[in-house]
Amino acid sequence: MLSRAEQLAEQENRTMSELVREALRYYERRKWWEEMSAFGRAEAEELGLTESDVVPAVEQVRKERGARRLGK
Repeated sequence: MLSRAEQLAEQENRTMSELVREALRYYERRKWWEEMSAFGRAEAEELGLTESDVVPAVEQVRKERGARRLGK
């Protein structure tokens, strides 16, 4: 794996440090997204929500936030 990483870094004109930093950022984002998706699915299941409920719920939250900003 190290030799593959070295080859990739060379092909992309990057240092190993740059390559590893980017890989870690990608890994962290992916892990965060997986955790948030699992949380959202669990919450939706607990509340009995389906995919078709998402858009109207988001629109309602945005409407309420907009009204609060306007002092309504």
